[in-house]
Formats: sequence, C-alpha cells, structure tokens
Amino acid sequence: MHTTTVNAPAGGRAGTFLSGFGTGVGLLFRGLGIYARNPRLVLLGIIPGLLSGALYLAAFGTLIYFVSDLAELVTPFADDWAASTRDGVRLVAGLAFLGLGGLLGVLTFTAITLFIGDPFYEKISERVEARYGGVPDEIEVPWWRSLRRSLVDSARLIVRSVLFGIPLFVAGFIPIVGQFVVPVVAALVAGWFLAVELVGVPFYRRGLRLPDRRRVLRANRPLALGFGVAVFLCFLIPLGAVLLMPAAVAGGALLARRTLGQPIAGQPIAGQPIAGQPIAGQPIAGQAGVAAASTARPGTAAESTGGE
Repeated sequence: MHTTTVNAPAGGRAGTFLSGFGTGVGLLFRGLGIYARNPRLVLLGIIPGLLSGALYLAAFGTLIYFVSDLAELVTPFADDWAASTRDGVRLVAGLAFLGLGGLLGVLTFTAITLFIGDPFYEKISERVEARYGGVPDEIEVPWWRSLRRSLVDSARLIVRSVLFGIPLFVAGFIPIVGQFVVPVVAALVAGWFLAVELVGVPFYRRGLRLPDRRRVLRANRPLALGFGVAVFLCFLIPLGAVLLMPAAVAGGALLARRTLGQPIAGQPIAGQPIAGQPIAGQPIAGQAGVAAASTARPGTAAESTGGE
C-alpha cells in the first residue's frame, strides 16, 4: 500500500531541532548540578582528569613550541614570496595546526580520560542512574572485559575523529571559510563524537555497543548535538576538560536514559530533587527505534550500521 509522507514545515523542523538542542545543553548543566552537590563524586572524578590533563597540556605546549616550524614545513612554496605575504600564509598554517591540535585534543582527551578513569566514571554513572530507578535488566560485565571493550571502541572513535579532522584542517586554509565556517562545523563534529563517547558506560551496562550508541543517538540527533557541543565548548575553557569531565559523564548518563526512554524527571530515588527537569512522560524522539536497540543481544551489537 502506498503511503504518502508529509514533510514538516521548515520552520517547524527548525523549532524542533532548536528545542532538542537546548534540552541537550540542559542535560550537561543537570549533570554538573548532580556532580557539584556530591563531594564524593567530585573526588572520584577529578583524579583521572588531572592525570590526562597534565599529559595533554604538555603535548599541546610542545605543539605551540614547534608550530612555526610545522608551518614552514607545509608551506615551502612561500619561501620566495614577499615577507608580508609569506608571514601571512604561515600564520594561517600555524593557526590551522593549532586548531587541528585543539580539536583532536578535545576528542582524544575524552577517550583517553574515560579509559584511564574507567572504574571512577563507571561509579559516577552508576550513582546517577540509581537516583532515577537504576538500570532494568542490567548486564554484569567483568571489569577486564568492560575495559577491553572500552579501549576498542575508544580507538575506533579516535580513528573516526582523525578522519574527520584532516579535511577540516585542510579547509582551514581557505580564506573566510577556514575562519568562520570550519569552527562551526568542527564544533558540531566534535560534539557528535563526544556525545557518542560519553554515553558509552551506561550503554555497556545494558549490553549495547558502539553501533547501538550511534543508532540511538541518530534517532535523537538534536538532543545529542546540544549535549555534545556544550561539552566541547566547556572543554575549550582552560582546565575545563579536567574539572568538567565528571559532570559530562553524569550528563552522559542522563542523555543515555533520555534517549532509551527511561525516566530522568521527578523525585530522585535517593537524594534531593533537581531543578529544571523536563515533565515526566514527555515523548522522546525516535523512541520506537530505541526500543529495538535496547533489546539487542550483546553478541550482535557489534554489527556495523554505517557512517555517523
């Protein structure tokens, strides 16, 4: 039987996207509220971030030190140009290197920090979910198997991040586009990867893997982008990645519950209510597709679902 598809007006689609995007931003701030009000979570979450932060600060400092040499290396064609033109081209090249380093740094920082602090962040995620009823039919996975899966999935995300980062790096050399369009696209790309990474722990607890994360978040793309872009922008603040990483993990647990159709509103199971929560029972975009993902067997979750 032929079915006629009625497309929503462009204004309605834009409104729906912005509403979901704003809700996603709110999930990060709700995670920050949960984290800030619980000193134990603060202590659990700060240690891995400090370790990773020290490593990445040293790496980015090294990049800054050698950035002029790298700019000269990729612009040999400018050696015979006028000094002002040559310096301008190499300034753009240097900024492109710093931009690429910052983008890849934020993306890989999340993966590496989650790997280093896997036991700490798993505990934070578990406590956040316990406040709202816990995980139905939770799958107990040995810590070593969970760590191995986390390493493999993080490596896959890092490779994808690099593959997306290289074209953005090249586009950074294009006048105007490199200075205005590329940063916006980079924030959206980084936000998507961060959202996929930060829901990893709660999805593992349900027996779901990386392909399931991508499928579920695609059904709730505005929500995921709002959360991820907010995390990305906060991570650009000096020491933001170190201090806000636990809050991002807590927000990721809320994002996972929201996209999987599980409650994140009302009175928590243990603790005080949190202000600014959405109305209980509010419909969730893509919930039908999510139900299929949430019932997938762990053994079949590794099947590829295509691109981001």
